[in-house]
Amino acid sequence: MDGTIVDTEPYWMRAETLLVESYGGTWSHEEALSLVGQGLWHSARIMQSKGVELGEDELIQTLTTSVMEQIRVEVPWRPGALELLTELHAAGVRSALVTMSLRSLAELVVSLMPVPVFETIVSGDDVTHSKPHPEPYLRGAELLGVDVTECVAIEDSLPGLASAVASGAVSIGVPHMVPIDESDSHTIWPTLAGRTVSHLSDVYVAARSGSE
Repeated sequence: MDGTIVDTEPYWMRAETLLVESYGGTWSHEEALSLVGQGLWHSARIMQSKGVELGEDELIQTLTTSVMEQIRVEVPWRPGALELLTELHAAGVRSALVTMSLRSLAELVVSLMPVPVFETIVSGDDVTHSKPHPEPYLRGAELLGVDVTECVAIEDSLPGLASAVASGAVSIGVPHMVPIDESDSHTIWPTLAGRTVSHLSDVYVAARSGSE
């Protein structure tokens, strides 16, 4: 979700910076980038090491509340994301949102979409192991009642893409805040702008043909 559907990474970075600075610490852009795609509890421990004197759950809720407040002012949709999701919905393609953000934030973003795209949500507070572990995507496929190998996952971060690949889903990386290298394990799209259901189908067929 963050970085693929909505460009909320700057919102997270702003929230992180303000929180660390409120405890007298400093938070660099590079440190913020290192958390992109990571599970929130991992991120919380990193921020505690920078001097934030809050428990993990309270720290995560503080950051999430800040991001939600910023989203309510402006939803920063990523190019092509809503158009592709809307076409998928119209074509009857079942979809799950797999994010390491809290469910409250995921539900807010979903509620602001023009059509009910996602059949189910897997959030950071729904899994034992966060990305890059495959559990989030395996759980998404389980909730949809489908084989994960029949799914296509779209990710913007290295941990997210690693999670998708490890789950067995056909995986597409759409780099945003951090670069993603070319690999036989996934396909790279520079953007979702102009992408259609047909393009997703082509990637799936090519990946499965290559694995036979």
